[in-house]
Amino acid sequence: MANHSSSLKRIRQNNARRLRNKYAYKSTRTAIKKLIKEKKKETLPKVISMIDKLSKKNIIHMNKAARLKKRLLKIIMC
Repeated sequence: MANHSSSLKRIRQNNARRLRNKYAYKSTRTAIKKLIKEKKKETLPKVISMIDKLSKKNIIHMNKAARLKKRLLKIIMC
């Protein structure tokens, strides 16, 4: 276990960020699954925006974000 106050603070910050990132990623995955199931074009921009936000915050890689968006567009538009 860490002894310095700065390292203890860093541990607390990392845990808070991890939970925040986990929540954002999980809610985006749920939105993607819901979009695929219902196939509503109206919700597509919202889901794409969620994916872009994850990519911008480096929660997911930019190539993964691009791949997800392309697959969603392919599924919804066809």
